[in-house]
Amino acid sequence: MMRAKSFTRHGLTAINLTAIIFLAALLLAGCKRGPGETIAPPSAEARTSPLEEALHKVEENRGEPAGRKAEVEVPGELKHYSDRRRFLAVQVAEWRKHRYNIPHDYVELIGMIRSEELVEMEPLGEHYVLYGVGESANDGRFTHFDRATSEEITLFASHEDFEIEYGRLTETITELQSKIADLSKELKKTSRHDRNGRRALQEQITQARKNSIEISKTQKSLAHFYNDPERRKMLLSEHEAIASLAADFKGESYNLNAPPDRKRLKARLLSFIRPEARDLIMEISRTYREKSGRPLPVTSLVRTEEYQRHLGATNKNATQIAVPPHTTGLAFDIYDGYMTAAEQSDLMAVIAGLEATGRVEALRESRNHIHVFAFADGRPPDERSIAKALNEIGNRRYKR
Repeated sequence: MMRAKSFTRHGLTAINLTAIIFLAALLLAGCKRGPGETIAPPSAEARTSPLEEALHKVEENRGEPAGRKAEVEVPGELKHYSDRRRFLAVQVAEWRKHRYNIPHDYVELIGMIRSEELVEMEPLGEHYVLYGVGESANDGRFTHFDRATSEEITLFASHEDFEIEYGRLTETITELQSKIADLSKELKKTSRHDRNGRRALQEQITQARKNSIEISKTQKSLAHFYNDPERRKMLLSEHEAIASLAADFKGESYNLNAPPDRKRLKARLLSFIRPEARDLIMEISRTYREKSGRPLPVTSLVRTEEYQRHLGATNKNATQIAVPPHTTGLAFDIYDGYMTAAEQSDLMAVIAGLEATGRVEALRESRNHIHVFAFADGRPPDERSIAKALNEIGNRRYKR
């Protein structure tokens, strides 16, 4: 039977078109990368390692139009359905079929790594290269992500460390209040005819008040968790789990007190994926390398709910539904911004073939990416499950 994706893309009614426009920003791209996950420009230094050489091969100027400047015919399998919500609904239905764990923060992700639910993708494989994976991870301290409130609670090694931080926040609030008082006095002395000066002072006062409120909220949340014996025990245990891994992560150590090391560790944790998706990356990259002579650039693998939330703050395409595709560990993105028309066509033909045989759900996105979602058992979820997920997404009430 012909798959729905092949025959529901045409003949859009005015109502359907309106619905698509309305839903696009909210629902479309749990995987899309934008300002929130930018790819760093290549280093100007001489390429002296296999990884640097692989990155050069990805970015090398081919002497012809590349990325979205290249004219290509996108296979039907890599286009949207007429009802664009279906793209996400299929992936949600697949997650429901297997009920895989979803990491809400790095601690849960570490637990999944420890239990070998996920496998690590090395920065450079035989036929692929990780290209910007985890690059949007921040260098801040690790946190506990509270699903109920969406609060991020900093993890400390001891209750004493919490008390030190609490005291530091108190001092910062006091300093801000003093600054607000001084600025307010200066504002009163400033002539009403000096509009620019008054405006500048008022902006500083507003920002200082905003900062004070935010720090007070943080302080209150920390106290709420660390002053409760059970919650404190949980948080200290979570910090210990991270510290244990950081001390020896397959032979490499990370200093949790050093921001650069924290960022490197977070990026590495985001370089894991489920074995079924890893196998597809290997299969696709092998064919792509054979045809193009270049490694396949892979840009996103697993994400935590917390990381997805941060992306959503800067990238309007990062979906905020309860189970974003990348949190399942079954999704990955491929960057085609440097690929010629021929390279893109060859790559899309391979992925379209996988979707036509029911092994993946895929989409060529608007920002030089192709999203691929692997079906764990090699076949898509049934239509009844997809319809249920579609209805829940449409009603904006999807819960796990």
